[in-house]
Parts: sequence; C-alpha cells; structure tokens
Amino acid sequence: MRSEIEKSLHALGEKILGKEHQLKLALTCLLSNGHLLIEDLPGMGKTTLSHALSQVFGLQYSRIQFTSDLLPSDMLGVNIFHSGETNTDKQFSFRHGPIFSQVVLADELNRASPKTQSALLEAMEERQVSIDGTTHALPSPFFVIATQNPSSQSGTYPLPESQLDRFFMRISLGYPQWDAEKAMLKQTNSTTPLEQIIDERRLKAMQQEVNNIHASDALIHYILMLVNESRNNGAYPNPLSPRASRALLQGAKAWAFISNKAFATPEDVQAVFTAITAHRLSSSQHNEGATFGDNASSIVLSRQLLESVDPLAA
Repeated sequence: MRSEIEKSLHALGEKILGKEHQLKLALTCLLSNGHLLIEDLPGMGKTTLSHALSQVFGLQYSRIQFTSDLLPSDMLGVNIFHSGETNTDKQFSFRHGPIFSQVVLADELNRASPKTQSALLEAMEERQVSIDGTTHALPSPFFVIATQNPSSQSGTYPLPESQLDRFFMRISLGYPQWDAEKAMLKQTNSTTPLEQIIDERRLKAMQQEVNNIHASDALIHYILMLVNESRNNGAYPNPLSPRASRALLQGAKAWAFISNKAFATPEDVQAVFTAITAHRLSSSQHNEGATFGDNASSIVLSRQLLESVDPLAA
C-alpha cells in the first residue's frame, strides 16, 4: 500500500503545486475517517483539492454552495408526494440531497445560517440524516471538506466552538511560492481529470490499517499530558475535549501509516498537532477579528501548548 500512497500524493501534487505538507494532512484526515475544514481566501485551490481527492480515490463527489438563504432541505433532501389515480399510487418518496455523496465540498460554510450549519454538522457526526421521522444512512466512506471565509468578511456566521470541534482538522493552503505558481501558470493540462489510483475497497482497508497502527502507553500518556495542560492552564480559552484526544491519537496513527511505520511516535503527534488543535483552542469571539485563514493567534496557542510538554516526560 505504500506505493499507492506515494502515487496518490504525487498525483495530488500535480494539481496543488508546492503544498506537500497540506496534502499529506488532508490525506491523513481522510484515512482517519474525519472531516476537513479549510479556511482560506477565494482562489487558493480548495475546490481543486476536493475534486482531486475524489478522483484519486474514485469517490462520488458533490459540491454545496452555502448561502444565507440555503435551507437544510436543500442540502439533505426532501420527501416528494406523488399523486396517482388510485390511493395506492399516492405516496411519498425521498429525493436525496447533494449531501448523499462520498466526498462533499461544503463551500463557504460560514455564509449559511446557524440552522443550516447545524444540519450539516449533525449529519457529519451521525453519518445519517432523519427526514420526517425516517433515518437515511449516508454513503461510506463519507468525507466532508468544508471551506470558510475569514470571519472579517461581511455576511459570515462564525461557527461556534462546539461545531468547530467536530472537524477533525483545519488547514490553510495559502498563497503558493514563486516557483510553484510559475509552474502552475505553465501547465497546459490543468483541467485534465486525475486517474483513479485507489478504489473504495482499498481505501476502507487502509482506514482499518490505520486503526491497527500500534500506539504505546507512553504515546497515550504524552497525548494526555498535552490535553490536560490545556485544561489546567488558564491561557487557553477552550481546553481540548476528549474528542480532540481521540483525534490526536487517530491522526498520529494515520501520519505514521502514510510514513510507512507500524507504530506511532511523539513525532507523529507533533506533525498533526497544530492542524488538529488550533481551531479548537481559541474561542469564536477571539477569532472574529481574524483577517486571514490561518488564524495566527490560534496557531500560536497550539504551538505554545505543544512546546510546554516534554515528550520524554511521558
């Protein structure tokens, strides 16, 4: 499977140039069976990344453009009544919404109303939706890539902390380097779809392999020391939750798997730590003045927490 991972990263790198670390984090999120939040300015490649991931893994893809007037039923689906000539022909049928795809791009999530945001995030958590008392299971695998604009832009509804916590990790692609952007401008086949490298069955097998990556007691103690430091130190507006603890362990395992290791180490935890914790540590009120997607203040908090705990003490 190692060669397939390398081929996948190489193929993704042909679409998103010069962003190897972010691509590896996105793949880590997918293999961890989590959901990804990308906060960036328009035109940075968020849609291209989501398209490329679905193509490489041969997954069904849909895009939902979130606006202030988008209703939950526009996203989830709705029951349609069919009137027939006889009573037996008169019945409801469920019309699936765009969320019933394996890779869903929730574009500009923070432009939707809180009610619509909550409907999506509940579906992400439960991996099913309930319409008129009937439960409909979402496809498997189910991977949401949500994008949001910097909250300083007009017409945005900041996601509350409880909802941010449901995203496995947050990344920002940012502006490309000079050489990467030059290579992008010289591309002549930028719209050519990527070939499928890994099918759905093998993706699920990889996700199971990630679960089987060994994590020692010392590594678990290291994670516990980090999360407890956030809870016992008043410097962090939002201490890390047990969900964050599980995400750190799963993310470290997935990073180790991508790195072709049979066990996770503190270095794997450190590699994914900022992406998994930065959006959880700072409050939404603290972020409302942010002008760019990285939310530099929350990243500083995350790195401060990481540096405050010595892995050798675990």
